[in-house]
Amino acid sequence: MTERKPSGLNFESWIDKQIREAQERGEFDDLPLSGKPLPSRRPGDELWWVREKLAREGETTDALLPTPLKLRKEIHRLPETLRDVRSELAVRDVVDELNERIKQWLRAPSGPQIAVGVVDAEAVVEQWRADRAEREQEAAAQREAAAEQAARRAAAERAAADHARAERRAASWWRRLGARLLGR
Repeated sequence: MTERKPSGLNFESWIDKQIREAQERGEFDDLPLSGKPLPSRRPGDELWWVREKLAREGETTDALLPTPLKLRKEIHRLPETLRDVRSELAVRDVVDELNERIKQWLRAPSGPQIAVGVVDAEAVVEQWRADRAEREQEAAAQREAAAEQAARRAAAERAAADHARAERRAASWWRRLGARLLGR
């Protein structure tokens, strides 16, 4: 396709010739969507190609946000981010790293001028402690409920086993009595 259009041919016949030659060479064989309908797009979605590119790259639309909005979203999601952090020191490290990025942006702001302030590490640690204690209480309550349910299930299984044993004994008593009466 690097060749130039000859001066004697019009564009349509030149393009048709290149397509025909490519088909003959088999360059259109084994294309990814061969024989399948084209993927549907939302009507009026002018930025469909941006969404598809982000999806192929494994990114979210957050990657397109200006820095102050990214930082504000990160501040808003901080409790969620810290949910699985195990130690207070790790919480402080996460907050310090976020504060450092905020300070870097404040030194040389770019994009829209949106107010972004540093995060109070002590307040975040206190909130993390409270959330952690609440999650631990919920986990303990769930463990207790599971233990009670297991105990009830075990008691029901023991009762069913005792009942089955008693029925077997009663049935064998009747068989012995019947055997004595019949003289077997």
